[in-house]
Amino acid sequence: MEVVLLPDSLSLPVAAFLLACSVLTSMITATLGAGGGVLLLVLMANWMPAAAIIPVHGMIQLGSNGGRALLTRHQVDWKVIGAFAPGVLVGTGLGAWLLVDLPASAWQLTIALFVLFLCWGPALPRASFGNTGIFLASGLTSFISLFVGATGPLVAAFIKQIHRDRLTTVATFATAMTLQHAPKALVFTVAGFVFPDWLPFILAMISSGFAGTWLGLHVLRSLSNRWFHQAFNLILTALAARLLWQAGQSAGWW
Repeated sequence: MEVVLLPDSLSLPVAAFLLACSVLTSMITATLGAGGGVLLLVLMANWMPAAAIIPVHGMIQLGSNGGRALLTRHQVDWKVIGAFAPGVLVGTGLGAWLLVDLPASAWQLTIALFVLFLCWGPALPRASFGNTGIFLASGLTSFISLFVGATGPLVAAFIKQIHRDRLTTVATFATAMTLQHAPKALVFTVAGFVFPDWLPFILAMISSGFAGTWLGLHVLRSLSNRWFHQAFNLILTALAARLLWQAGQSAGWW
């Protein structure tokens, strides 16, 4: 039986380029806390079929975040994850049941404004970070993630407000995103996406991403908490600005 390493829609030079990008973007996320996943999504969108982008990106991010969570497991805030996990099940289940087709501009604008508020607005009440608040944030972002694949900045901005330690922030965010991406395989398989055609490419992207994570965590340990959070806010703000621009394009404002 012939083993197909790449789907017909992906050439070897493009695949090699995306593998290199996986190393770089994973290093960015491990060092600065966020940004790499969205950057990889943008790069993939330039060469991959539209129907494959969200499912394949979700599986790559599952492996990338899973590797980062494994390497930082001792810094994870498991109390936060305990409240986050049930919300993933509820949000993903509701999204899979509805499979709605809402305007892209609505999601892009909403996520961007929330990220900007969480980065630069007044601090949320401490009650927002209790089990109920974390559950609601998890459910909402897990629901949205099935349709836009770009909720990482929103989850990152929320977790950033809970912790000031850079390692705990990165570790807890990675674990939360691992949980959020995990159900996508089942949802998209049921929806008809053929994962076996893309499996060798996905595994190669995850492996290269793990190398980038390892490098990025070494850089992260050399940073101060203050520098990290300043850089984190700037990265999230840039991602929010990009989403605002996309919302305007989707809505035909410019």
